[in-house]
Amino acid sequence: MIDVYSWPTSNDNKVHIMREECRYRLGRDWIAHPIDIDAGDQFTPEFLKISPHNKIPAIVDPNGPDGKPISRFESGAILLYLASKTGKFLPEDTRGKYEVLQWLMFQMGGLGPMLGQNHHCRLYAPEKIECAINRYTNEAKCIYGVLDGQLKENPYIAGKTYSIAGIAIYPWTRNWKNQGIDINEYSHFKRWFEKIGARPAVKRGCEVLTALRKPLHDDKAREQLFGSTQYRKRK
Repeated sequence: MIDVYSWPTSNDNKVHIMREECRYRLGRDWIAHPIDIDAGDQFTPEFLKISPHNKIPAIVDPNGPDGKPISRFESGAILLYLASKTGKFLPEDTRGKYEVLQWLMFQMGGLGPMLGQNHHCRLYAPEKIECAINRYTNEAKCIYGVLDGQLKENPYIAGKTYSIAGIAIYPWTRNWKNQGIDINEYSHFKRWFEKIGARPAVKRGCEVLTALRKPLHDDKAREQLFGSTQYRKRK
């Protein structure tokens, strides 16, 4: 049984969805351990041993490749590990595998960081800076345009098959309204988005731990998420 240390965020939902898509059921085959990032759980010594950069998600697999426990952090690395372990959602053929990997890297290196900055500037920043909001809104529109173009000729993000690329991208696009995006302007993306969102495993994965999350109104919580605490040198 794999231990997943997470919270109901876009990056964590990737791992939740992957577990459910691989037909592993929450509470039966894997456990979700809540890391309340508003309360500062990500800074505990126990969690930092698993994820030294104090970021969620992270996993511990008691049955690693050599039969010994193994821990992984970084959501993209976790998806690759789980795909290798289960033999699912990552093609075996070289061309197909690297098609998936390039779109996974697109999510990790571009889509996630840009949409994350967009969210912060629009929703969480104490000072609303017009230049920053415009920049990241335009970055978001560019990203959705890239996805829309890719999906014009393909049923899935990485071609003809559902993969960890789509599993990584979908959770980040669920909040398109908060990103200044009109989904109706991207018809090919909208078709894909609705198709993926209707998958039972995706629905289950996106509901994991959501009952624990509360609106961000507390100054202490804001400090844990955006203040100097996260930048302190770790012993």
